[in-house]
Parts: sequence; structure tokens; C-alpha cells
Amino acid sequence: MSLERVLAELAGRYPSEDRMVPDLDRITALVDLLGSPQRAYPSVHLTGTNGKSSTARTVDSLLRALGLRPGRYTSPHLDSVTERIAIDGEPLSEERFAEVFDEVLPLVHLVDARSPVPMTFFEVLTGMAFAAFADAPVDAAVLEVGLGGTWDATNVVQAGTCVVLPIGLDHVPLLGTTLAEIAGEKAGIISEGATVVMSAQPVEAAEVLLRRCAEVGATIAREGLEFGVRDRRTAVGGQVLDLQGLAGTYDELFLPLHGGHQASNAAAALAAVEAFLGGVPLDVEAVREGFAQVRSPGRLEVLRSSPAVLVDAAHNAHGMTATVQALGEAFSFTSLVAVVACLADKDVRAMLEVLEPAVTSIVVTSNSSPRALSADDLRELAVDVFGEERVDVEDRLDDALDTAVRLSEESAEFGGAGVLVTGSVVTAGEARTLLRPDAARG
Repeated sequence: MSLERVLAELAGRYPSEDRMVPDLDRITALVDLLGSPQRAYPSVHLTGTNGKSSTARTVDSLLRALGLRPGRYTSPHLDSVTERIAIDGEPLSEERFAEVFDEVLPLVHLVDARSPVPMTFFEVLTGMAFAAFADAPVDAAVLEVGLGGTWDATNVVQAGTCVVLPIGLDHVPLLGTTLAEIAGEKAGIISEGATVVMSAQPVEAAEVLLRRCAEVGATIAREGLEFGVRDRRTAVGGQVLDLQGLAGTYDELFLPLHGGHQASNAAAALAAVEAFLGGVPLDVEAVREGFAQVRSPGRLEVLRSSPAVLVDAAHNAHGMTATVQALGEAFSFTSLVAVVACLADKDVRAMLEVLEPAVTSIVVTSNSSPRALSADDLRELAVDVFGEERVDVEDRLDDALDTAVRLSEESAEFGGAGVLVTGSVVTAGEARTLLRPDAARG
């Protein structure tokens, strides 16, 4: 298959997302050779610790509802690498993905020949996204950073609209050991004269972002001041929102995602689209349509019922906190068993400590990532947090799912059994493939 050939050729260019190459020389050289495709369309550029993909998908959906044709670039992927590059709401087909790769590859080789370090997996994909969007063509690009901001390959764009989602501690020490250091890296996407949509931030991070905006003459729009969530109500399959935008108010918006964090993400997406379109009020019915069509696979996604099996890609303590809060709000389980597999370079103990009060017990396992924490090592951490009697271990994810379903059904009352699969984007993607192969490209 063409895609298998492409993946084999890309394999030697890993890793990318788990390390930061502190320069833009290679991606700059590539886009120059490509004829600067990233300048063929305006962009919305998103950074932050959590919420980037969900917010990017919401921006994409709103733009489509308003009659525009967006290109969307997100990472990492849940099932197929083709998910990362989407045009008009649909991932590239495997055939088109391979075509774009073949078009870009000779220029990648030229860059490799001129550089002591070959282009990374993420850099190549970023160049492919820019080229695919220009060729489509698209009316706008919605770009999620891969890591940080300043040195991220996506930062060869100078987006007029930037979104900075909540910042927490993650990718330490690659991005820094304090919120201020991490915010400094993420602030690097803010270019001169941009409009910056800033979600609610810890004071330490907000100070850095505001300083950057002042330095480059960017306009700042802050959640809770210039835009935000006025009201929200839990609804079947999601929530109903009343939002304050930059240019108007928008009520009775159904969002098929759970939790206060997703409401805040939706408010940021709305403000970003308003800013992108010149700061004018948007058609309310189009906004309602855009929100209703949002899908964010792997984010408290219900894949099975009886018992309910949910998949969530939380992979740090900040994200796990949002997940736990949303669980308590949107679901009423009498027994909830967690299946957890994590990457070894994460603060796994912190995630487990957040998760512990929300679940009855935990089944620890491992995923297929070369960075995965072993099931035995994860068990040691889980026993410290949960106690030995609440921890089971399985080497394989499919066996862990079977064990969790059995444990949940054994201890549930009145049919309130549930299973939550979480701990990593890789874990979420593999669980989706096991539970619902038809959902893999959702």
C-alpha cells in the first residue's frame, strides 16, 4: 500500500513530538523550496498545553458552517497519520497523502543534504500540510503546534489570529520547568500585529503572554473579559452554551462535547473565528450549525454501552483534572473502572493522583509506543496511589479492557457500570481501534 511505503520512509525521521529542535532552519528551507505555500492563505495558529485539537476542530467546523473551506493540521493522530491533515473537514485519503509526500520528498532530500541534521517526521508532515492546503486550495489554515511554539515547525507562518489555550506543566524540561518558561515558548507564535485569543491562564503564564503582546503590538482578547462562557447546561450527548464573543452574544448553542474545559475551548474557538473574519458578529444560525457538527475523537468519547466504555486522551495532570471534572458532571456511574497506559516521560503519578478519587479501581497496562511505561512499572506507581486491592495489571490492552468490563459489572449497582480508557493519546487511539474499528477515521 502507498501509505505503508510512506510510513516506512518516514520511520527513520522519528522522534519529533517528544523532543524540540531549537531552530526553524530546515522547515524554512523546505517551504522556500516549495514556493512558500504557507503564504497562500491566512492562518489561525493554536498553542497551549491542552485543548488544541478540540479547539482546532471547532474553529474548522465554524469556518465550514460560515461557507469557508479550511485546511486543518493537528497532532498527534489517534489511528492514522492521515488524520493530521484535513481539508474541508475530511482527512486526506491514503492515496492523496502518499501523492503529497512524493511531491515533497525530493525537496526534503535537498534540505537533508544541506543540513547536519535531517528533517524530522514532524517537519516533513508540516511541509506536506502547507503544500496540500495551497494545492487544494483552502480559504484558511487552522494550525496546531506540535510542541511549544517558538521553535515549532508550524511557526514559519505569521498568523494574524493566534489562540493560546490553558498552559500547564508538560514536556518538562523540554519547554521549561516553570509555567513562565513554558509560556515563553508558547508565546513565540504571537507575531507583530496579531490578534491573540487567550484562554484563562495561571497568573505566572498570563504575565508572560501579556508582555509578549505588548512587545509586538498584538491585540489581546482575554477569556472572562473580552469573551467567555456566560452560561452552560448539561444536555444529552453534550451541553448547551450561551457565549459572549468579541462582537456579539450567541445563545442556545449545542456542543456535543462534555465538560467545562470544552465550553471554554468553544468560547476561544468562537472568538478566534470572529477575529479571523474581521471582528464582526457572526450569523447565529451558522454558529449553531458549526457547534452542533463538532467532533473530537478520543475526548470523553463513548464507544460502547452496557457497560459504557469511554475513551479519553488525557496525558498530563492538567488534562486529567479536566477529564475528571467532566466525568462527574456528565455521567452517573456507580462503578467506574479505569484502564490506564501512559508514556514513561510523563508525570504519571500526578495523573494517577487526580484520577484516584473518581474511579472504583484501575487496570494498568501498556501501549505500543516505544516510549510506553511498562505495565509492571505503572503498577508500582498505581499501588502507591490506589492501594494494592484496587489495582489489577494486564500486559495487553485488549485483556485490560476485558478485565475492566468484568470488574465494573461485578461492582455496579442499577446498571451504572462504566469503563474509562485513558493516560495517553496512543492508548486512546489503540482502544478506539479495538472497540470500534469503524470509528478509526472519525
